[in-house]
Amino acid sequence: MDIKDIKSVYFIGAGGIGMSAIARYFIKKGYVVAGYDKTPSELTRQLEQEGMLLHYEERVDEIPQACKDPESCLVVYTPAIPSTHSELAFFREKGFEIEKRAQVLGTLTRTHKGLCFAGTHGKTTTSCMCAHIMHQSAVDCNAFLGGISKNYGTNYILSDHSDYVVIEADEFDRSFHWLRPWMSVITSADADHLDIYGTREAYLESFRHYTTLIQEGGALVVRKGLELKPDVKAGVRAYEYARDEGDFHAENIRIENGEITFDFISPIENVENVCLGQPIPINIENGVAAMAMAQLNGCNAEELRYGMKTYRGVNRRFDFQIKTDRLVFLSDYAHHPKEIDQSARSLRELYPDRKITAVFQPHLYTRTRDFYKEFAQALSLLDEVVLCDIYPARELPIEGVSSRLIYDCLQPGVQKALLHKEEVLDWAKKRDFDVLVFLGAGDLDASVPQVKELLEKRLKS
Repeated sequence: MDIKDIKSVYFIGAGGIGMSAIARYFIKKGYVVAGYDKTPSELTRQLEQEGMLLHYEERVDEIPQACKDPESCLVVYTPAIPSTHSELAFFREKGFEIEKRAQVLGTLTRTHKGLCFAGTHGKTTTSCMCAHIMHQSAVDCNAFLGGISKNYGTNYILSDHSDYVVIEADEFDRSFHWLRPWMSVITSADADHLDIYGTREAYLESFRHYTTLIQEGGALVVRKGLELKPDVKAGVRAYEYARDEGDFHAENIRIENGEITFDFISPIENVENVCLGQPIPINIENGVAAMAMAQLNGCNAEELRYGMKTYRGVNRRFDFQIKTDRLVFLSDYAHHPKEIDQSARSLRELYPDRKITAVFQPHLYTRTRDFYKEFAQALSLLDEVVLCDIYPARELPIEGVSSRLIYDCLQPGVQKALLHKEEVLDWAKKRDFDVLVFLGAGDLDASVPQVKELLEKRLKS
């Protein structure tokens, strides 16, 4: 279907962070936008306020009439939707154009200059950083983000003149193979989604194939040290980055009084005295990647400095709720062992002499089965660990797989407990904390406002 023929767009699984960004694009462009999601959320309520027609029961008769013409309605679905879904079956039977979210993004990378951020972890933060740097610069950009930017209160940025579009390239279900990046950053390639890929080798091969899709004349920026052999076309520039080494890196790092400043070293132009608006140690490396992409596409030194200094972070990514001398409380979306490890090390660097307590909700039975030892190793960097039941997402339970697998492998000396998610609030009422972090990509985050309120009252008493 040619985009000029589209009059309406219907989303099946509309409330996901990636799907909602595309829905917002079509809403802003003036299309009739409707869809289904299983559960109402703050995000779906916002979409309804912005003009999207949404319902929450799997019923064909709830599909608006404007979305029942196969000649003018594009259907977009998320891979998390089962093939037996009645609305998806209806559209298939009637011959509608049906595309995955990644296919729609792929179309946009063919009509715009796609700046794509891929990786097992780190891609949401680096893409949001880059989008903010570029949006506040003379270059500007559009952006489809994998998290809610605190600078903009949304996961979507629209420009009325820029040809650039910042995209989070998702490796799940090989979705990023639909993209045709102008340039790409790869932040990491630690094995994940083995329920899809089967082996680490297949996972790495998927990333290698992704690098072949970068357009001639563009560029690839890969984190130094990855077990990945890129296969770029002739005419594609290749760079490496890291915190302390690579074509792009940081030098003269200063961490003091809650502030982080460093010099950005680049083959294009060095930028001195970059100050992190969200001063977290891991954001030094994330910032290097984001600035590399922005600089390669025309942002000057002053724009890089200003963008980094005014960057405010992403909801649920090292997201401070309370930050005082007496108590620190934050939530972090970390749900892969490497992410947990990075989060734990950043907390240790920020608070070397304080007791750190983590409440972790594992995400997916298959991920827990495949990496429970690695999860335990990363969590053992902390002083106290509370494990909640596994958040199943799209999966059914697997016999013998539970949070106890991680619990039993935690290192001696780590205080530990097993709790149901519903018990966390009562547990918090009976405990004193120094540094408390909620970890995971499931629904544990829904209890953050209650815990925050509880702890704030305690601070005032």
